[in-house]
Amino acid sequence: MPQGYVAIVLHTHLPFVRHPEHDEFLEEDWLFEAITETYIPLINIFEGLTRDEVPFAITMTMSPPLLSMLSDPLLQYRYRRFLDRSIELSYKEVERTRWQPEFNRLALMYHWKLNQAREIFATQYHNNLVSAFKKFQDSGHLEIVACAATHGFLPLMSVNPNAVRAQIRVAAQAHEKFLGRRPKGIWLPECGYEPGIEKFLEEAGIRFFITDTHGVLHATPRPKYGVYEPIYCNNGVAAFGRDVESSKQVWSAQEGYPGDFDYRDFYRDVGFDLEYDYIRPYIASTGERKMTGFKYYRITGKSDHKEPYNPDNAMRKAAAHAGNFMFNREKQVEYLRGVIGKEPLVVAPYDTELFGHWWYEGPEWLNFFIRKTAYDQNVFELTTPSRFLREYSTHQVATPSASSWGYKGYNEYWLCGANDWVYRHLHKGSERMVELAQKFVHANGLTERALNQAARELLLAQSSDWAFIMTTGTMVDYAVKRTKNHLHRFHRLYDDINNQTVNPEWLTQIESKDNIFPNIDFRVYC
Repeated sequence: MPQGYVAIVLHTHLPFVRHPEHDEFLEEDWLFEAITETYIPLINIFEGLTRDEVPFAITMTMSPPLLSMLSDPLLQYRYRRFLDRSIELSYKEVERTRWQPEFNRLALMYHWKLNQAREIFATQYHNNLVSAFKKFQDSGHLEIVACAATHGFLPLMSVNPNAVRAQIRVAAQAHEKFLGRRPKGIWLPECGYEPGIEKFLEEAGIRFFITDTHGVLHATPRPKYGVYEPIYCNNGVAAFGRDVESSKQVWSAQEGYPGDFDYRDFYRDVGFDLEYDYIRPYIASTGERKMTGFKYYRITGKSDHKEPYNPDNAMRKAAAHAGNFMFNREKQVEYLRGVIGKEPLVVAPYDTELFGHWWYEGPEWLNFFIRKTAYDQNVFELTTPSRFLREYSTHQVATPSASSWGYKGYNEYWLCGANDWVYRHLHKGSERMVELAQKFVHANGLTERALNQAARELLLAQSSDWAFIMTTGTMVDYAVKRTKNHLHRFHRLYDDINNQTVNPEWLTQIESKDNIFPNIDFRVYC
């Protein structure tokens, strides 16, 4: 019998970016880079663990936009093209670095990994990685939980309850469509919670959600066991609080493992380092330099001086850091078991893209940690929220406090001077969508299609990613344009539906462009 449990939660989300009107679009690289550097390496790790019969249990969230993009034939085709171009560059890099052994071994490594990625993506999983994650779900190794329909930041939508309800219901329906089962849990986008959201979760049959540390610590009444046991809201939906200690060890580039000087430097990339004419075929079609994934240097230190990356040294560090993380969890669980007098649960959530994309060695670190946990200790077991609730069903009843895992712990990152202009338009859109749904509840034919598309456009405008990007100051023009374009299309549809002047050709065009949630029913807003 273990003294306690650890739940690793990987939050897997990207905004819906799909531009069929362009042959290439730079922001689609967000998906392609994540597939190459994070999703395929993790699938490879899970395959190895399963093959070696290593027991493991991991929780992953997979947002509906990501599931939609991974399943989209156009984006699948474009990813293969992206991969083929990267493989072509790898041949050239192997040749270019042939007299530089410290770089040549890295070029050969990238060449091998890219070809392996193509084999896994195209041959093994027939271009659809959703089936890979579903396989591990069905084998019991992954618990895949839902996320709001378009990652809308729910606390700032709650002035219109139907808008929150739609985000949750559409998400649950999409989750079932892609993964074959209704979700038992949900990742509230940005861990954004305010009292009352659990009502909409219960309506959708969702049993638990993840919240930030202070959401549980400041619950009413104060939880006896802090974040180391879930709490039940008054309606029986459980809240799991994030553990700060385990999160900081992995998240922090300054204090955590990813900042180690032997790990690969994310920012030094041949897309910026090499001669323009040489690298031109492999950067943006507009001629802008961009990341290519070919990175030859290690972090080295805080100065601009960088030394060549050594994968062997990095793997040794990843193994050592995995052992250190396991040791720290052992001591943490032993201490907590003595303090609270029962088996604690340490919930450790991270953005999935940290593993591989930002922290190149992250997938191997996770691999080492899972294997060491299975064979090198007996203090704790890996578990998932659903499994923990099945085994330990009695918990304190309390109402979590308003919270998020963003800057300062509340709503500031998604509501500040850089993005506050969006909310009056989003709220107006929600009001109008409810009005349309109630007014045309019996619609069919062209009007029903237009109403469903209006719902898609509103949901896409509500994505928290756009407000987040506006605050960070990166790709702001794109985030603003996406928000305005979706709102513009929504309001035109609103006018056309009311005036019975819907243009079938234009509607078909935007249905093809913004084709997320093909089975959506606008009546979810009633």
